[in-house]
Amino acid sequence: MPTYLSPGVYVEEKASGSAPIAGVGTSVAGFIGTINTNAWSSADSSDESAPSGYAQAGEIKLITNFTEFKKFFGDFLPPSGDSAGQNTLAHAVYGFFRNGGTRCYVVWISEEQQITQVLDDFEAIDEIAIVAAPGNLDFRDDIKDHCEKMGDRIAILDSDEAIDLSATNLVSTLKPFNSNYAALYFPWIQVYDPASNAHIYVPPSGHMAGVYARVDAQKGVHKAPANESILGALDLKYTLSKAKQDGFNPDGINCIRKLNGNILVWGARTLGGDANTEFKYVNIRRHFCYLRDSIDKGTQWVVFEPNTPELWAKIRRNISAFLTVEWRKGALFGTKIEEAFFVKCDEETNPPEIRDLGQVVTEIGVAVVKPAEFVIFRLSQWSGTQG
Repeated sequence: MPTYLSPGVYVEEKASGSAPIAGVGTSVAGFIGTINTNAWSSADSSDESAPSGYAQAGEIKLITNFTEFKKFFGDFLPPSGDSAGQNTLAHAVYGFFRNGGTRCYVVWISEEQQITQVLDDFEAIDEIAIVAAPGNLDFRDDIKDHCEKMGDRIAILDSDEAIDLSATNLVSTLKPFNSNYAALYFPWIQVYDPASNAHIYVPPSGHMAGVYARVDAQKGVHKAPANESILGALDLKYTLSKAKQDGFNPDGINCIRKLNGNILVWGARTLGGDANTEFKYVNIRRHFCYLRDSIDKGTQWVVFEPNTPELWAKIRRNISAFLTVEWRKGALFGTKIEEAFFVKCDEETNPPEIRDLGQVVTEIGVAVVKPAEFVIFRLSQWSGTQG
């Protein structure tokens, strides 16, 4: 309490004891490349390391443009032999930036190394919201487990490049597991490769991470990243029909299709599809990750505060204000706030036995916006008269 010695009016600043909840980023990607150290042609390279000046195995670099990528990982290299892994990573990162990505973390490892340490390091980077290992099918389980463990990110997975479309067990061939923290895209896309001056096929995960970022920036994370063009894609490894996709979509195998001359993302499901029940859509999983992470980071001030009705009221105000903004952006369903969400933090959620444990419990319910996946027009002839 300040001491006042002379008459007058004194204005004091007082901290509110809380802070508004700000939405976290949703489009920062983490890319893991598999590179043979013989890929780089350099006099000072060796079997154990990359050339001098390049990122070494397991060294994570923040990349904000493709020029930075070339500085640490090299330019496009011939897409065959020892250079195949480096070229795949280069095309993934290039496709990410071309499609709308702005920030990503990139790391490479060799085939002999374990991915465990890299994913442990990714855990410490809060802003990563998307994880991909372009073209590497052996890491899909690891990346999926990492995303499920973290709860604030999603894995974008690739399929095999070559698939026998006439096989009878296509779904089991394409789908490695069910997970509402992963999305898989099929088939591979064709792009122009500067190193070989030819058209080659590359896995779509890097380009798809860029599509996620573009949709997030233009419409918000609540919008499904589908019915979107893949910039840089010239053609597809396989041309898929509607009938063929009918067998893939229920299991969450997202197809990329050529429609009306455009190469479009024509699926918006998490891997497993209908089996993932309320989290069968990519945008709903990502929106929940966003809400969870934003509320978590925006309410850290609550820790160690007196667990009283005054604190409960502050929690309700802060979370309600944040969700109101989400509703006004169109991210929550309902014509009125009461239909869009509820926040309950009171004596009922915090009885004496809960308070004795040092806990404060808040229940939050949100009405999410689901994508119009099936648009149905019932068309019939009309005589022009009524009655």
